[in-house]
Amino acid sequence: MDLVTLAVLKGRLEGIADEMDATLFRSAFNPTIAEAHDACHGLYDATSGATLVQGKSGLPIFVGVMAFATKAVIDKFNTEPAGVTDGDVFIFNDPYLGGTHLSDFRLIRPYMRDGKVFCWLGSVGHWHDVGGAVPGNYNPSATEYFQEAVLIPPVRLYAGGDLRQDILDIIMAASRLPDVAYGDLQAHLAALDLGAARMQALLDEYSGETVAEALSELRARAAAQIRAQIAALPDGTWSHEDFLDNDGRVDAPLRIACDITKRGETLHIDFSRSAPTCAGPVNISRATTVASVYVALKHLFPEVPANSGVLDPIEIVIPEGSLLDAQRPKPTGGYTETILRIIDVMFSLFARIDPNSAYGNAYGTINALSIAGHRKLTGAADGRRWVLFQFFGGGHGGNPEGDGLSHGNPPIATAIIPPVEVMEAAYPVLYRQWALRPGSGGAGQHRGGLGAIYELEMLEDEAEAFVFAERARFAPQGVLGGGPGAMNHIVYGPPAAMQPPPLGSKVVGVHLHRGDRIRLSSPGGGGWGDPALRDPEAAARDRRLGYVVDGETP
Repeated sequence: MDLVTLAVLKGRLEGIADEMDATLFRSAFNPTIAEAHDACHGLYDATSGATLVQGKSGLPIFVGVMAFATKAVIDKFNTEPAGVTDGDVFIFNDPYLGGTHLSDFRLIRPYMRDGKVFCWLGSVGHWHDVGGAVPGNYNPSATEYFQEAVLIPPVRLYAGGDLRQDILDIIMAASRLPDVAYGDLQAHLAALDLGAARMQALLDEYSGETVAEALSELRARAAAQIRAQIAALPDGTWSHEDFLDNDGRVDAPLRIACDITKRGETLHIDFSRSAPTCAGPVNISRATTVASVYVALKHLFPEVPANSGVLDPIEIVIPEGSLLDAQRPKPTGGYTETILRIIDVMFSLFARIDPNSAYGNAYGTINALSIAGHRKLTGAADGRRWVLFQFFGGGHGGNPEGDGLSHGNPPIATAIIPPVEVMEAAYPVLYRQWALRPGSGGAGQHRGGLGAIYELEMLEDEAEAFVFAERARFAPQGVLGGGPGAMNHIVYGPPAAMQPPPLGSKVVGVHLHRGDRIRLSSPGGGGWGDPALRDPEAAARDRRLGYVVDGETP
């Protein structure tokens, strides 16, 4: 294929996924999708489910796991006598088939051409509440998925274009906020409709054969590019490990260990030394582990096109029975914390393999906060249920180009931290503080970015709060001599007597009253390089702006 046509088709295909992203973000009801953009869209291979194209606005981790989700639909429904028909839409949230956790609903639709599946359209987003023991579904003390949310296996929501009302009724009955869930569902369906329409127009203009050839060429180019970049690295074997604070049940650390061997154009990535499966909800599925590696590699090799070709020269070893290979009914609600640690470990490893691509660890937790209650003093004051769910930012690691980003999003996401104004308008809380956290970035030639301080005050008489977080026991690590970032710090209660949780980073079912507060001080990023080599002008600016505190090396 000539390069001009290939470039045009690449842009058109990516534009379809981007437009699907925008449709969902502008139509969804819950702020986690509408404001935070905790969602993603892509195009997937007709027979293997492999990623063909991803949207640039959605979460990268979703793109990786959606290949597994699509393959689960292919394996289940292509074996039926009727097979897959035009107008079918499949829905599920099973983390053991499609990765991540039960809050993330996947809708998958075949795009048909000449009576056959040409590709699959995928839409995934974080729904606000899907039942379970904890409003918002982040249950730090869960020991089975039954305590996290309702699991929906892959089912047909639409059969040949006809809605199956019984399936819809079951899904809506599982939510504490069915109106919000219904609005999100309609937004997903609108995104899929638009994707199908745009694919129809593209194939009518260029033909199915030409577009299929372009998709094959883009995948081959991604594989060739990453092979070339791997080949430029030195051969050898490197090892690194880091730890999760605990599993939410037992206050004992959990090892995430990785051994990387590079030979020629290939990488062998082995997680065999990682901790076994645990009681609490920091287990992740095999699909999620593979997707985490994919996201880390995309950070380290950003020029490589984002499709399944990235993984062609990569062998990933995930031991059975480890917390990186969760089997039902092991809980997976805190998957974000474990995949962030995987990425931290890989960043630290590549600092040794190739210092030019080294990053200090980012803050390593999303600080998932759930607060729920009933409206008796605010809003309609009619006793209606409200459920706040929010995640928060922190510091990114220093890097060869400069200091780490302050108050950024985690490396697994392009998600946006919801604005104060939106959250205060939607929920009975008042944000007393939302500020950079002085002194939280790790020292280095290039300093780690700063974490942030968030403090919320309750405006209702009663509320119940949960926090699922990490990095209260193990700080984000620096690289090449850089210092660690500050650890996570969480306190709650009356303003004059706020206290930390027993497990450091997990808050389970704390009862808050009007005027009580909860404050999260998120970690900073690890530093890059020897702090003694920091530019004196940059160090003076850090002090002038309050980025470092007295007695600290900037």
